Amino acid sequence: MTSLAAAPSPSVRVRAPGKINLSLRVGPVEEDGYHPLVTVFQAVALHEEVTATEVADGVGLSLTVDGPQADRVPLDASNLAWRAAEVLAEHVGTSPDVALHLSKGVPVAGGMAGGSADAAATLVACDALWGAGLSRAELSGLAARLGSDVPFALLGHTAVGTGRGHLLTPAMSRGEFHWAFATRDEGLSTPAVYGRFDEMYGTTAPPVDVADDNGLMQALRAGDPTALGAALHNDLEPAALDLRPELERTLEIARNGGALGAMVSGSGPTVAALARSRQHALAIAATWTAEDAADAVWCTTAPAAGARVL
Repeated sequence: MTSLAAAPSPSVRVRAPGKINLSLRVGPVEEDGYHPLVTVFQAVALHEEVTATEVADGVGLSLTVDGPQADRVPLDASNLAWRAAEVLAEHVGTSPDVALHLSKGVPVAGGMAGGSADAAATLVACDALWGAGLSRAELSGLAARLGSDVPFALLGHTAVGTGRGHLLTPAMSRGEFHWAFATRDEGLSTPAVYGRFDEMYGTTAPPVDVADDNGLMQALRAGDPTALGAALHNDLEPAALDLRPELERTLEIARNGGALGAMVSGSGPTVAALARSRQHALAIAATWTAEDAADAVWCTTAPAAGARVL
């Protein structure tokens, strides 16, 4: 008599993008300990994929990871994906019984919000798996509780972020932009970068103003990579370079290679270079590798869609 194999457990797979801050403007720290931000996010076609699989009641949460730098990803409650499942379960009144598997495609600890993409993908995957039926607005509210970058990973494409970066206004962007990224194995602590920013500027940092990015927004609407490259901006770059002076050389190599613009991405240590074409991005990345100016290089395009079920 032939036995029948057990049916596989239901699962949902969701993809969410990493991001780059095309502009990041940082105001002086406020009484609550946060810095007011104005930032222009753009999602890039480097993705995290999260698979949420149903497990028996009472089994609880589990987390596995594969992909580049997977060994650097925590597998416990310090992982944003784990926390996302717990937050959603609490919100909908169920137990967080789910097996999560993360497939990494965004550099780890590179300032490109890979962990935030995991959290956004987990919210969407568990919402579908558990049949919660939350709206995107409800998911975005939960996302903001997890971290300032998580709501953007849900939204994707291009957006202006204010507040702590979590208050989003979608923005128009035409065409496709080509990027090369130089990453480092040793991360750069975001609190340390903000701390150095405060030491360098204190209360003298100018207040943030959305209007300061008018030129950048015009470049995006026109789909003009040359104008976009000239408008790239990061208030945290001087602090990141002060902590990691070797990044200056990585920037210089990109600029000498004809990059339309090059900057430290977010709080670093990733360096982002805007290229004229896919081939130009590959050439910049190859030079970084040849000059030993990066531990890993990545090339991709932007913008990309937000978190979605596959």
